[in-house]
Amino acid sequence: MRLGIDIGSTTIKYVVLDDAGRCIDQDYQRHSCQIEVLQKVSAKYNQPAMALAVSGSAAMGLQEKCSLPFVQEVYATRIAATKRLEEVDCIIELGGEDAKILFLSGGLEVRMNGTCAGGTGAFIDQMATLLNLSAEEMNEAAKQAEKIYTIASRCGVFAKSDIQPLLNEGARKEDVAASIFQAVVNQTVAGLAQGREIKGDVLFLGGPLFFFKCLQRQFQKTLQLDDDHAHFPALAPYAIAAGAAEYAKDTRS
Repeated sequence: MRLGIDIGSTTIKYVVLDDAGRCIDQDYQRHSCQIEVLQKVSAKYNQPAMALAVSGSAAMGLQEKCSLPFVQEVYATRIAATKRLEEVDCIIELGGEDAKILFLSGGLEVRMNGTCAGGTGAFIDQMATLLNLSAEEMNEAAKQAEKIYTIASRCGVFAKSDIQPLLNEGARKEDVAASIFQAVVNQTVAGLAQGREIKGDVLFLGGPLFFFKCLQRQFQKTLQLDDDHAHFPALAPYAIAAGAAEYAKDTRS
């Protein structure tokens, strides 16, 4: 058996593979800087022969303190896409504070966001709070949208300066919610792709791109992708953890 753990800025995910490479367990939840999930995994899979690897922006401290095998998340994403998902031309992955695009066809290239979390899960959470909604409620509201407003997404402060006047002027929350998701799309396409065309078969990974169906819809609409070329796999929230589990094949912890 092998275990992959992905600890991001806001969520923790793990995937357990059996010796045949089948996924036998997985979990995804917000960690709130707590380690209950790690305790649960430790108690459930306390096997000396289990292979283990960790990944994610918040896993490096754990890796150093506990001397655990570590795999960089971009590499883990690539492993998961290669071994467990369909062949694609491009991967778009959104996390809590990270966003990345992996171009696989026409020259391998990776684009990641910098220090700002604009256009990521944290941005969505922040904007939902501004609307006095949970992120899930904002997704439901966006389904009833009738129009899209232009909202900045590079920075939460700039986004608020666009949203608050709209709300003060009586804009429908449903329209503002959909506009926020469109802003995330715009930030990804303009801020990360930087002119390189996103085309062919596109794989969408990460919690935000799995749980928020309206975000999926806006990406497909903006990139003009039909259902045959836009892929939202069930493994999307766990992809980095799955890649870490695959990477762990030759490790022992």
